[in-house]
Amino acid sequence: MKIVLPGGTGQVGTILDRALSAAGHEVVVLTRRPRRPQDVAWDGAALGPWAEAVDGADVVVNLAGRSVSCRYTPENLRAMMDSRVDSTRVVGEAIAAARRPPKVWLQMSTATVYAHRFDAANDEATGVIGGTEGGVPDYWAYSVEIAKNWERTQAEAPTPDTRKVALRAAMVMSPDRGGVFDVLLRLARLGLGGPVAGGGQYVSWIHDVDFVRAVEFLIAREDVAGAVNLAAPGPLPQREFMRVLRRTWGVPVGLPATRWMAEAGAFALRSDTELLLKSRRVVPGRLRDAGFAFAWPGWEGAAGDLVRRARAARAGPGRLRARVGGG
Repeated sequence: MKIVLPGGTGQVGTILDRALSAAGHEVVVLTRRPRRPQDVAWDGAALGPWAEAVDGADVVVNLAGRSVSCRYTPENLRAMMDSRVDSTRVVGEAIAAARRPPKVWLQMSTATVYAHRFDAANDEATGVIGGTEGGVPDYWAYSVEIAKNWERTQAEAPTPDTRKVALRAAMVMSPDRGGVFDVLLRLARLGLGGPVAGGGQYVSWIHDVDFVRAVEFLIAREDVAGAVNLAAPGPLPQREFMRVLRRTWGVPVGLPATRWMAEAGAFALRSDTELLLKSRRVVPGRLRDAGFAFAWPGWEGAAGDLVRRARAARAGPGRLRARVGGG
């Protein structure tokens, strides 16, 4: 298949590009900074010659959008909104104009669309959309609006011959340097991976192998459209999530952090505490109903595989390999 990845140079795009290329697919990456023969230049906002890559493609997986690993200032929040909405709009325009439009358009979204809650898990059918919760910072509602506008832009695109799926993805865990797992593992290794603000907030995640497998599954399943949660079935409270990670690496303790300590740490890392403090208790209702079987459904098994691969990567080049079985 020919698969086009707009915004495919980030962590998730790199994972997909690597796996889909290894599986023998023709992968074209749309990027502002093309470096390889398979990269095509685009600006993520306006139609251009890049649209020729979409015409005749089998699949588009749009991953474009400003990184959420930043301070949530008004300027950065607006940039996150605009980059997601504009890129989704223009991908829809390219598909609508194509003589041979792709059969399926998978659009990245986020599990952040759901409410900050502890009482029950959010699936696609019964989950509570966020934005009106009490007791949380006001700007958290803006993150939900970003997700809603992101999905709405795809849903409203006039592409009647292309099936559309919105990927409400949890944190994708891979041992690649600079990814979320790499950051969490570094904190654990430094003894800083303890409970944050009590640690009761839920962490939803998905192993990188299962993320790729779920994308491949959704490409093949012509009967699935709309929003789909890409999250492992076992979200955990943050304190337990980090306890498992510490134990897997062999770190006996992790210093706890209060809310103000988390604020100070996030400021130093030029990130935001929403990523640490929002309770994302998300489960994969539609994937499971459709018959998808997770290779890594539980965090203990997944953490063991990720730590093994991280150790192998540190031991020498060429040893970072994903193993599908287990969990």
